[in-house]
Amino acid sequence: MFKTLQEVQIYCKENGIRMIDFKMTDLMGRWRHVGVPVERFNEKTLVNGIGFDGSNYGFAPVEKSDMVFLPDITTAVVDPFVKVPTISMIGDVYVIGDPHTRFDQCPRNVALHAENYMKSIGVADQMIIGPEFEFNVFDHISYDLRPQSVGVRIDMQQAEWNNSLDAKPNLGYKIPTKGGYHIAPPMDVLYDLRSKMCIYLEEMNIPVKYHHHEVGGPGQMEIEVELGPMREMADKTMLVKYVVKNAAVADNKTATFMPKPIGGEAGNGMHVHMHLFKNGQPLFYDANGYSGLSKMALNFIGGILKHSPALCAFTDPSTNSYKRLVPGYEAPVSICYATANRSAVIRIPDYARSPEEKRFEFRSGDATANPYYAYSAILMAGLDGVKNEIDPVAEGFGPYDINLYNLTKEEQKKIKSMPHSLEEALDAMEEDYEFLTQDNVFPKRLLEIWTEKKREEAKKINLMPHPAEFAAYYDL
Repeated sequence: MFKTLQEVQIYCKENGIRMIDFKMTDLMGRWRHVGVPVERFNEKTLVNGIGFDGSNYGFAPVEKSDMVFLPDITTAVVDPFVKVPTISMIGDVYVIGDPHTRFDQCPRNVALHAENYMKSIGVADQMIIGPEFEFNVFDHISYDLRPQSVGVRIDMQQAEWNNSLDAKPNLGYKIPTKGGYHIAPPMDVLYDLRSKMCIYLEEMNIPVKYHHHEVGGPGQMEIEVELGPMREMADKTMLVKYVVKNAAVADNKTATFMPKPIGGEAGNGMHVHMHLFKNGQPLFYDANGYSGLSKMALNFIGGILKHSPALCAFTDPSTNSYKRLVPGYEAPVSICYATANRSAVIRIPDYARSPEEKRFEFRSGDATANPYYAYSAILMAGLDGVKNEIDPVAEGFGPYDINLYNLTKEEQKKIKSMPHSLEEALDAMEEDYEFLTQDNVFPKRLLEIWTEKKREEAKKINLMPHPAEFAAYYDL
């Protein structure tokens, strides 16, 4: 939004801005923030930064936890969800010194390092990506995790389970299970809310391609945005999640990006479209290649698929992720690629045929990911494929231009599967991590911290009795 401090100060004065809010991304991908009066925002803020406790962000040990963040004024947006007129901007984490140096575990710094590594090896100067955001909007959510009581209750006006509700008024127009794709009003009761979300995003310089109701009946939505440079799109991913959640709350509803909040319904993914450019020229197009893809594009696909089990540690980093990655839905479980095939990990859109549009999408990820780590890991896997000329055909990854779920069991066994749990994904990354640590893009210490915290998270959740276990075993 701004290029200079003076531009910020002039805008604030002309538009009655009273507060500057700084947002930083912690290890797991949650935003933290600090606000200061606009009068305190000056040159020193940009040079010296603002101190904070890095250990509470999941980064540094307590004994070395003093850090600073420096705001990036180019990311500034007006926050529409607060009462006091406020400009919000993203900060980068630095290690205190003379001068300060970028902290190598900071998510945004990892993404910057990955982009610089791509340029340094001469493959490309831009990775352009476009995430698709799937999420649920509910009227009510409550959950209980006490020792004597474990359960969750969700409700949504348009859900099929409310067909027989006697409370007045019940106007009907409920969406059948898995029947929500592109459904129109009056069944689609969330059209106006999605439109509000999109208007907020447009005002924040996040162009929206379209929005619609997704397959899931109880309030499953999708907003797809235009493509852009990788790190910029990671910033915008954080903003999209912020807008969706706060716009829902402002409408007296609640939004979640959980991969599988409702059993038996379609889950929420975060498909990522991608292609590479160099000197403004597309690198993924070849009119004579499979589906119009160049050798570089196929090698990039080969790298992603070869490393996809390890990638899941960052692209599908929750125990809930693996309740979505199951056969029978559009979530892919087979490590392969194909054209226009939503059951493959890599799908090549058949409609994107021009050189500038030719791309593919990685379909297995979800929005529980820290987007900076996830997008960077995908880039590093693809670059490894290009450097080592990994041929996806020779690796047995396809192409499979068929519905994979219709293959016989013997044929399905020939195709490798994605991890079945977060623990399996972490195991895969511990065995296959060197593509991430090239040029120290992902510091080894970051991988160790990530693995340790995610294993603790999985263990804690797995130790909790599940209501389904009572149904299955209580009377035995």
